[in-house]
Amino acid sequence: MTDPQDPIRSTGGRSPARPIQVETHGLDVIGDVDRKGSPRTLFWPWFGANVSVLGLSYGAFALGFGISFWQALTAGVLGIVVSFLLCGFVAVAGKRGSAPTMVLSRAAYGVRGNRLPSVISWMLTVGWETVLTALATLATATVFSRLGWGGGTQTEVVALLVVAALTVVGGVMGFDLIMRLQTVITVVTGVLTLVYVALVVDHVDWHTVSAVPAGSAQEFVGALVFMMTGFGLGWVNAAADYSRYLPRSSSSRGVIGWTTFGASAAPLLLLVFGLLLAGSSPSLSKAVAADPIGALTTILPTWFLVPFAVVAVLGLVGGAVLDIYSSGLALLSAGLRVPRYLAALFDGVLMIAGSVYIVFFADDFLGQFMGFLTTLGVPIAAWCGIMLADIALRRRDYDDGDLYRPHGRYGDIPLPPLLLTLAATAVGWGLVTNTAASWLTWQGYLLGPFGLGGRTGAWAYANLGVLAALALAFAGTLLLGRGRVRAQEAQAPSRVTDEGVLNP
Repeated sequence: MTDPQDPIRSTGGRSPARPIQVETHGLDVIGDVDRKGSPRTLFWPWFGANVSVLGLSYGAFALGFGISFWQALTAGVLGIVVSFLLCGFVAVAGKRGSAPTMVLSRAAYGVRGNRLPSVISWMLTVGWETVLTALATLATATVFSRLGWGGGTQTEVVALLVVAALTVVGGVMGFDLIMRLQTVITVVTGVLTLVYVALVVDHVDWHTVSAVPAGSAQEFVGALVFMMTGFGLGWVNAAADYSRYLPRSSSSRGVIGWTTFGASAAPLLLLVFGLLLAGSSPSLSKAVAADPIGALTTILPTWFLVPFAVVAVLGLVGGAVLDIYSSGLALLSAGLRVPRYLAALFDGVLMIAGSVYIVFFADDFLGQFMGFLTTLGVPIAAWCGIMLADIALRRRDYDDGDLYRPHGRYGDIPLPPLLLTLAATAVGWGLVTNTAASWLTWQGYLLGPFGLGGRTGAWAYANLGVLAALALAFAGTLLLGRGRVRAQEAQAPSRVTDEGVLNP
């Protein structure tokens, strides 16, 4: 059996036909015998993780910024495609280095300096898996309530346990089960979602939708940034976790294309129909804010409620499984020294605790959700900018051994990327506001000094800080990192030994 803590080599001759077992790979580089497939296989995990009917609710979220259908559609298409395109670029690092995303990030941040973005990545993925689990629980309870089968606290408890069990098992078992599970989720959820659309299409009133008044440029930008943080920027820190299993000879264009296409296809279609539904019914749009999935059942015939529960739960579990898998890897990269499956199990416990809070205690889901996305979206955008620039500057594959050696070519705790991340995050947080979440009212401190109208001005809800953090970090790394990357790539390949290795 492969040692999950061996950071340099892993063997074992995995065969696609063998029985599914707990994945033993942790932060190690995937050996040649375990790298298989082609870029098109990336379609299945990315489509399965993003085919959730939650995409319909984003129509209501976008219109909630006070913009028209066409403005919301434009913001949604740009936000979804561009943000998942960033995932595609980061996924290229996976096939170049065959290690998890937050290990490859060490090339830019240093071996131990990378613990800062790893902790942020871990917090984001745990948060997302918690949100998805809570939504699946609320949706199940709503369906059972409409059927007269309960729907109260007991139903929510049982639903939470079932959803959490599916998610944790998938995350603990690892890559092989996830790839097979996502294929099933893609087919089943895709078909049932089309049935849902066919059943509720008569609720669309184009006259009402087209009459929704247009909003300002600031409101449009706010919707655009929300779409980016809600879709691709919520995945970018895990984008290489699946492409790392591809042969290094795989086409970079193929990796980018299949990642972007697989992740974007379902959200784009769901967004369009979600906009039509929300624009046709202000009451439905308002209900989505409280129960984003369950509210969609109110316009369904009773006989389709059970299939809808299946499509809702499977779609959300598909995303949560990828999150818990990547959150476990991020936790290891942050310095926890346990096998990967135990890290995933630990995150599962946190996920259940967070879901209990959202389901049983939180009063305003959308406000807390938006606050969570924008707050963590800023440092992740800064990390993404640095990572993208670092990938663009490199002409060679990563050196396997030095990704784990503090004294190697990538360094231990280089200050420039860390200071740049902190500076970009400070600027970003100063340009976003989260008034719906009382614990985040301190943000937006630069809106006044920068002449943007302060926390109540026209730009207060545009969330410019996410874009600012991404741009500042990207430009700063291109400007300051070129010499460092060239010096790294000028060195001879390191010897593949355990000498000087920092165990994860």
